Amino acid sequence: MTTTNSLGIFMDHASAHLMEFTADPIETTTINSAFTNIEKTDTLGKSEHTMHNTENHDQLAYNKKLSEVVRNYTDVLLFGPTDAKTELFNFLREDHRFDNIKIQVQPTDKLTENQQHAFVKHHFSHLY
Repeated sequence: MTTTNSLGIFMDHASAHLMEFTADPIETTTINSAFTNIEKTDTLGKSEHTMHNTENHDQLAYNKKLSEVVRNYTDVLLFGPTDAKTELFNFLREDHRFDNIKIQVQPTDKLTENQQHAFVKHHFSHLY
């Protein structure tokens, strides 16, 4: 179980960078989606229908992995340049286990790791 209650997730459809808000320097953990451009090319060669099925299956698995992490926090910030953050937010809202978790979504441009850490610190330091 985690000792802090706040988590920032910088994400797109390929990977999610998880940053726990702590007094110590923030460390980033990465979770990657199984659906890569190589897999997309391979499945698209078979059929577009197969590619979309594979993409949906892998996206569901990616969201489930992230939801298992999110369950351990009370405040979660989803941010990043794509719609992946909104898709995860909607996925989490469909599950009532996440009703008591405060989840916020904020659009950002692409950010370096240091910029991501500063964004998470700035966001959560204003909450406490």
